[in-house]
Amino acid sequence: MLDRRIRVLNFDNSVRRQSGLLSRYQSDVIDLTEFASSARLYMSGSLRKRISGRISRSGKNNPTFLGSGDFHHISEILAGSINQPFCLVVFDAHPDWDILPPRFGCGSWVSRAAENKNILKLILLGTGSGDLSSAALQTGNLGALRENRLEIYPYSHKCSRVFFRRLPDNNSATVTRGLFSNKVTWHRLENEELGEFTLKLARRLPIRKVYISIDKDCLKKEFALTNWEEGCLRLDQLLTMLKVMRENLDIIGLDITGDYSPFPAFGRIKAAISRLDHPGEFSGRGYPDDFKLRVNEEANLKILGEVFF
Repeated sequence: MLDRRIRVLNFDNSVRRQSGLLSRYQSDVIDLTEFASSARLYMSGSLRKRISGRISRSGKNNPTFLGSGDFHHISEILAGSINQPFCLVVFDAHPDWDILPPRFGCGSWVSRAAENKNILKLILLGTGSGDLSSAALQTGNLGALRENRLEIYPYSHKCSRVFFRRLPDNNSATVTRGLFSNKVTWHRLENEELGEFTLKLARRLPIRKVYISIDKDCLKKEFALTNWEEGCLRLDQLLTMLKVMRENLDIIGLDITGDYSPFPAFGRIKAAISRLDHPGEFSGRGYPDDFKLRVNEEANLKILGEVFF
């Protein structure tokens, strides 16, 4: 069961500035700003160990804020600290399942989590980016789809095609096999009544204990302003799904990312990767800082209000 005290892993001050959030809930703020530039987007194995050691002493059952989605790979550390079987449920506009380097990055952390034997099943919800396109699927962790260990439910997505790689049968996709390629038709959330869908999903999970990771870039920009693309979900849809999970599952951990922070100055390599990864039309572009802060804080408060109901 979640502790009503919240934890802020403060890499970028994006949540530290949300005075309404921090005044409403008792909070532990862990200063990690010294690691911000070196941990943003991806990090080395040695830095992962240092960050893990810094946060391991704080409460595991506290809902945890990570700041920008550039730090979503910290979720793999948090989920990895749970020493019991559970399911991992991720709301995100991106599947974060790359098999290419860097190993510890925001685009590959789901693949790292899939190596954790305590995680019996991984569910990705609300994906809406081009990361399920035919080209992007070539570097996705298709093996994790085997025997439905991983299921991916985009909100809306066209059919994809995978060339020269076998895509396993999966609950979340229908595969039509060809000689050199597989056609993938995704089971999309836009076609579902989300309360009923989530209830059916909850009832067939192999265990009631779940860890939930939310990247607010899965939301439309009326509800979240991030430094990534605009998502497809409305906030009320996300809250509906969380409500069903709270009522039917045991939420043993929760983290929230997708708050806005500007890109810092990087070294040449990380700067080049940042330019390639980040969209030019990110959802927070052009909005005043105080407005972005207010929109994201309101979403954070409503998400906590639902899981703490």
